[in-house]
Amino acid sequence: MPEVVINGPEGRIEARYQKAASPTAPVALVMHPHPRFGGTMNNKVVYNVFHALSRSGFAVLRFNFRGVGKSQGAIDNGQGELADAAAALDWLQTFHPNASQTWVGGFSFGAWIAMQLLMRRPEINAFVAVAPPANIYDFAFLAPCPSSGLIIQGTGDEVVPEPEVAKLANRLKAQRGSGVEYKTIPGASHFFEGKLDELSAVIDRYADASVRA
Repeated sequence: MPEVVINGPEGRIEARYQKAASPTAPVALVMHPHPRFGGTMNNKVVYNVFHALSRSGFAVLRFNFRGVGKSQGAIDNGQGELADAAAALDWLQTFHPNASQTWVGGFSFGAWIAMQLLMRRPEINAFVAVAPPANIYDFAFLAPCPSSGLIIQGTGDEVVPEPEVAKLANRLKAQRGSGVEYKTIPGASHFFEGKLDELSAVIDRYADASVRA
């Protein structure tokens, strides 16, 4: 799994990249939780999302937002991180111009950034949002949500209450033509301690089915 350096809006972006076997393989970009609370691309949830998509045949990239690890710049609470994500997606697409699909994924704050990127990049086909912080950030911009996707939430989440995420998921599922799926993992905390295998299995099933479709 090579370390790569991407030229971002504020300088160097540190990333990890997993190549796929086929030049037409789908690609996926995975984003980490809030840097102010210790979020990095090596977060265990991000790591498991990354590897689940890799197992399903994706070329996958995860990266550190500005001001995290070796990535240059300063934490920007949203706008700057969205610009970093766009630069990372550009890098991924440059190396995979013939990708069959383009996905974005994220955990917590990273899910919020992923969904904003989804609205700005029409080539994105699907998303994986783990514990999207619907109690902290406004997701009203998903009106309508332009692609299908998977939302995963732990019922024991102490940071993002499950009922708030259920409201978001139900709103998206009610949109015409929606392909949004909502899966809960009973008893899982915000960081899915002891439940990471279950989280990975949900993503495996969804990604495998979507790629075969």
